[in-house]
Amino acid sequence: MIAALKFLHIAALSIWCAGLVGLPLLLARHDPSDDQHRYSRRRIATHVAYVGVVTPAAVIAIGLGTALIFLRDVFVPWMFVKLALVGLLVLAHAWLGHLTLQVGERQGAYAVPHPAPLLLISGLTMLVILILVLGKPFVDDRIVPAWMLAPQGQRLPVDEVPRW
Repeated sequence: MIAALKFLHIAALSIWCAGLVGLPLLLARHDPSDDQHRYSRRRIATHVAYVGVVTPAAVIAIGLGTALIFLRDVFVPWMFVKLALVGLLVLAHAWLGHLTLQVGERQGAYAVPHPAPLLLISGLTMLVILILVLGKPFVDDRIVPAWMLAPQGQRLPVDEVPRW
């Protein structure tokens, strides 16, 4: 079961990462001087790719990754670094959605920014995540500030602490 979940996680992750690389390049092809036909084709392609392929792949990848963390009991410091980097990929994904929306809603009135910064951020983040997952390096527990590991002397928002 875990092998099947890992396979699906990696497949969804591959589609998501391919979208984070391909869509900025596709959006960069938008030209404010395009005629209506060319604009419509590119707009539909980018919209369908983002909404119908890349976003569902991202949701599936994150959901299956979360399930795998709990099933494999992987609560180690390198995993938390990886999760922070996945958060960075989510931000890149959201920015890509913003660009897709702006291009689709404002034909000729919106100049798409150069794709290099988004590609650089996404690519480096993907590379570091891959290194973390394949290498599983030792990350010292002191990466987290001490105040996050100590009780703060405040009441919990619930009266009873759940017991497993």
